[in-house]
Amino acid sequence: MGFFDKLKKVFTEKTASLAQEVKRIITRSPKLTASSLEELERALLGSDLGFATTQQILKAARNAFETQGRAGADFVEIATREVEAALAEADPTLRRAPSGVTVVSIVGVNGTGKTTTSAKLAHLFQQQGQPAMLAACDTFRAAAIEQLKLWGARLNVPVIAGANEADPASVAHDAITAAQARGMQWLFIDTAGRLHTKNNLMAELQKVHRVIEKKYPGAPHEVLLVLDGSTGMNALNQAREFHKAVKLTGLVITKLDGTSKGGAVVAIQRELGIPVKFIGVGEQPEDLNAFNARDFAEALFATKE
Repeated sequence: MGFFDKLKKVFTEKTASLAQEVKRIITRSPKLTASSLEELERALLGSDLGFATTQQILKAARNAFETQGRAGADFVEIATREVEAALAEADPTLRRAPSGVTVVSIVGVNGTGKTTTSAKLAHLFQQQGQPAMLAACDTFRAAAIEQLKLWGARLNVPVIAGANEADPASVAHDAITAAQARGMQWLFIDTAGRLHTKNNLMAELQKVHRVIEKKYPGAPHEVLLVLDGSTGMNALNQAREFHKAVKLTGLVITKLDGTSKGGAVVAIQRELGIPVKFIGVGEQPEDLNAFNARDFAEALFATKE
């Protein structure tokens, strides 16, 4: 099963009620009435698409139905097109260093899947013939260091780690040295999970980034926030606070296979202008893939066959 097929399967199992509800509302009336528009608005907001995108979809639908009538306008097609347009405004590709190793810092709150995501990203690029290395900078959880080492051994990706409770900035410094010496193209830095409301923990993350930049000017080239897709719009607050602290360059949405809140992806990217770069729909290494706006929009409004 290809990644798009897997994404569609996941979404139809979790979000088919959205497309079904939309079709139920539309087929009941030959034109969009105030009542049907209100129902459609509730359905779209219920999927966490956010107010701005919901209004954009409804405006486009009103225009289409006024000019073409129900026979010539398909609400699901309109919604899919508008979501795709909203998501396609930002570039989902990873920035590269002008030369040498590209350093990617992986950040987020506890439990979003940062360590697993770091390993999957290293594996993804290594499979493309681009040597990658991992840095275990979550030094306050011995389990996190061991987890990353296990992933590294499983995927044949080298891991740089320090002792438990070592200075994470020092580990990042040493990892850059090692990545440069070994001719790596990518270095993925797994940072400690931290609540976005804890100023001292956010200051520590800023220190790690300062040390990285001093060691290797221009790095980190990417700062990816890992968000748990099942948290819906709560993820927006996390994104806001992390963006204030370390200037995010991209988002990784995990655990989409366990949620009906996929629309939050659209709301977060639209409000903050931070592109979604990767999405995850499972536990296996190949279950993380580059984000594609069209595939995501089509899957979001797919129905069970």
